[in-house]
Amino acid sequence: MKIKNKNGFTLFELLVSISIIGIMVALAVVSYSSAQKKARDSRRIQDMQSVQKAAEMYYSQNNYAYPTTTGTWVAGNGETILASYPIDPKGGNYTFPTTITTSAYCICAYMEEGKGNSTTNACAFASSGTLNWYCVKNQQ
Repeated sequence: MKIKNKNGFTLFELLVSISIIGIMVALAVVSYSSAQKKARDSRRIQDMQSVQKAAEMYYSQNNYAYPTTTGTWVAGNGETILASYPIDPKGGNYTFPTTITTSAYCICAYMEEGKGNSTTNACAFASSGTLNWYCVKNQQ
């Protein structure tokens, strides 16, 4: 008597294959999520640096005074320095502590990956030992 040839997969083989695929998908999702957070944090750093550059430009063109609002910044000569404040990559306005006076400013953005510069920055409210804030401050 001849035994039939096996033409299909056993239930165990299918379960092992599906388990391996599930593990690979889970790893891909975690990696993708981490990459998204890093990209948003990079955008936040760029936004804070552009605000810092705009504030310094405003300072040099407006009798050595920094802007005291987070709205549109227009120089004394009518030139628009910052048309609108940046929007957080996750949507909506940045929610950060700010200190803005005509003689100094310190602006921070919250970092999702915790790779900020708040322990090396002189912003008093963000230097509590956590690296969750990326801060920029006046250069003058």
